[in-house]
Amino acid sequence: MFEAPDILFAAAGVAVFVAAVLPKLLRDMPLSMPMVFLGAGMAAFALIPTLPNPNPVEHSNFVMHLAEICVIVSLMGAGLALDRPVGRKRWATTWRLLGIAMPLCIVALTLLGMWFLGLGLGAALLVASSLAPTDPVLASEVQVGEPADHDESADKEDEVRFGLTSEAGLNDGLAFPFVYLAIAISVAGGSSSGWLAGWLGMDVVWRLAFGLLVGFLTGKLLATLFFSARRDSLRLSNHSEGFVALSATFLAYGLAEMVEGYGFVAVFVCALTIRAAERTHGYHRVLHSYVEQLERLLTVVILVLLGGAIARGLLSGIGLAELLVALAFLLVVRPLAGWVGLLGGKTGPRERIALSFFGIRGIGSLYYLSFALDEGHFADQGQRLWSFVGLVVALSIVIHGATTSPLMNRLDLLRQKKAVAVSGDEGLAPNTPV
Repeated sequence: MFEAPDILFAAAGVAVFVAAVLPKLLRDMPLSMPMVFLGAGMAAFALIPTLPNPNPVEHSNFVMHLAEICVIVSLMGAGLALDRPVGRKRWATTWRLLGIAMPLCIVALTLLGMWFLGLGLGAALLVASSLAPTDPVLASEVQVGEPADHDESADKEDEVRFGLTSEAGLNDGLAFPFVYLAIAISVAGGSSSGWLAGWLGMDVVWRLAFGLLVGFLTGKLLATLFFSARRDSLRLSNHSEGFVALSATFLAYGLAEMVEGYGFVAVFVCALTIRAAERTHGYHRVLHSYVEQLERLLTVVILVLLGGAIARGLLSGIGLAELLVALAFLLVVRPLAGWVGLLGGKTGPRERIALSFFGIRGIGSLYYLSFALDEGHFADQGQRLWSFVGLVVALSIVIHGATTSPLMNRLDLLRQKKAVAVSGDEGLAPNTPV
């Protein structure tokens, strides 16, 4: 009889190899890598009873830290990949998604949770703020590619991929105040004495400000070491050491958390600051490549465990009401909120549909939920909340995974045809509104 550790080692070897080749094999298929590994986890834990039960309720601390590492690594990769400099007009799509679409999603899902699922205000707000952000991990298939090494690329960056990448980079941190609000409501119960002012001052103003500040200063310091250090041994851009991207990730995150800032915000801002220091330097590709590979490995582990949890009964408490609310959020609430937020922007109608639809849920949601359940008082609702969030994440993986390649390939083709028809130059295609 095979022992569980032996099976895990063998499965890990196969999984890592498959993770390396799947993105290329599935590029033009209505299938995604997350779908494959979620299904593989479900099959493995259903067929091999000797594997331990990966129930997130019982292992919430492990889930929280594993998801935490995966998210911050992904945020570093997203920030390094963006070619477009930060600006009010250049990032107009991002600001609309963050400032309009995400709050609308939080409000709508909070109301759905209270009205149709019977959740209290704190629990409903927790679910909504955990699920509202577009995930920087599972959304990688609709994000920008590796960093470019020439200035012209910034003006040709595909608006859909840019919008989803920049949105995913920032909204994980910007959703945190709402998570803290849910925690505050659960702790305060019926009392409102003093906690609202504390939430505004600490969880909104202080944490956001210090997340931005620490990320910027850390990025400036590391960019100087990477590109401008007087000693050649410290100028790491000359040595192609990709693993120092982890140094930037953990340093920005750790310092921000030490001063009670939002570490997610700090990591993404740090990455943007490093990229801005030498925008066209080839070293960014080295850093991004290392981060991308590590992110893919961590994602495989989490998806297999999530599939295993589903196979072992994570969704056993799901009823018709939960299923309908989950589908309504993915297929109605987010698309409508995104569409409203992008009205009047510079995106074309088809791009607006894609940006609104691909608000993918994922690893960040798992982190937020495990964090809040550990910090708040949610009256033993952990199993029910995990069931619903797990359902939404799994549905998002399937629905968005099956539609990503066909829709994005169609958009690329339409954009290219329009660019050729207008100017005769195929090189203009990525930034042509459709």
